Amino acid sequence: MRDLLPYYLQTRLFTINLCAPLQLEDYIPQPVDFASPPKWHLAHSTWFFEEMILKKFYPEYQIFHPDFSFLFNSYYQTIGKRAVRNQRGLITRPSVEEVYKYRKYVDAKIEELLTDEDNLEIRELIILGINHEQQHQELLITDLKHTFSFNPINPVYKENFDLINQDNEETGWLEIEKGLYQIGFEGEGFHFDNEVGRHQVYLNDFQISKALVTNGEYIEFIEAGGYQNFKFWLDEGWSWVEENKIDAPLYWENIDGVWHQYTLGGLKIVEKDKILAHISFYEAQAFANWKGCRLPTEFEWEAASAKFKWGKRWEWTYSAYLPYPKFEIAEGAVGEYNGKFMISQMVLRGASTATPKGHERSTYRNFFHPKYRWQLTGIRLAK
Repeated sequence: MRDLLPYYLQTRLFTINLCAPLQLEDYIPQPVDFASPPKWHLAHSTWFFEEMILKKFYPEYQIFHPDFSFLFNSYYQTIGKRAVRNQRGLITRPSVEEVYKYRKYVDAKIEELLTDEDNLEIRELIILGINHEQQHQELLITDLKHTFSFNPINPVYKENFDLINQDNEETGWLEIEKGLYQIGFEGEGFHFDNEVGRHQVYLNDFQISKALVTNGEYIEFIEAGGYQNFKFWLDEGWSWVEENKIDAPLYWENIDGVWHQYTLGGLKIVEKDKILAHISFYEAQAFANWKGCRLPTEFEWEAASAKFKWGKRWEWTYSAYLPYPKFEIAEGAVGEYNGKFMISQMVLRGASTATPKGHERSTYRNFFHPKYRWQLTGIRLAK
């Protein structure tokens, strides 16, 4: 298992490097329940390796701290009680310093474990843990941006740090012919359980855009009264707009007639030719409706994905998050990873500029409730 060590250490170091620009005060706040503080991400991704691997496979393993299993469990009912999700920012103790010591302690024990002879179960759990941490790397930076956005002085995470201003590399529409298409993961390499169950789906003829919707296109929707006209919106989406007084994408602000957006490099003018980000499913669907188009289903997206460039935004699909044929929930805590969330959520496909390299693939099924937009979400149209 020694061959896994460089991959493990590289992943762990990447998380530390993400936190390098932070000041101590940045590690703790949690202004909303769905976004966690950096300190919690550092601890929880470490907790995964301790709880899922070291406690089970390391002989006579001594836990780092008796309270950490409770404090840094996220949603694993199998493992026991856990701290309330919306109060993670109130956990001022243990200190940030102690959390870093926790990471070093667990890393040292994992390194010792990886010197043993190959064990398939340990190998698979280590790889799962690495992918789990990569998910939290993306969440750490997007959660941090959301926290910073509440600060009226528009703090800078890092000068010229840019996850937003990307160009489309292609234009036009792809014609996809009707027929049977294979959907789902097949072959070697890591994948999550919600990707397996490869199966055929029948698709009618459709077209899918080779480009993602730009800021300028979305400004046209705003200026045409898109947020004031209920006829473009699903009823639930229209209620969300009215109740929350939504009139623009997340982080956008109109200053003296000019649209600005908060970025991790500070407040910037919205560039019209750049790809749109931070859009809810409700907004994506309403924009598509306004354009006389629609969102692709996740099956259409996957069937066409080899023919267009993707990876700059998580792309909303018009597919509910449901199990594939023959999907089975695994035994134990690992079985809680995906299956129990298959309700009231929509599927996103692709990846984003915050997704760690190597973590993206065309069969990856991300999923969020339709109101959320703090991730780097965008719109690809279909018709």
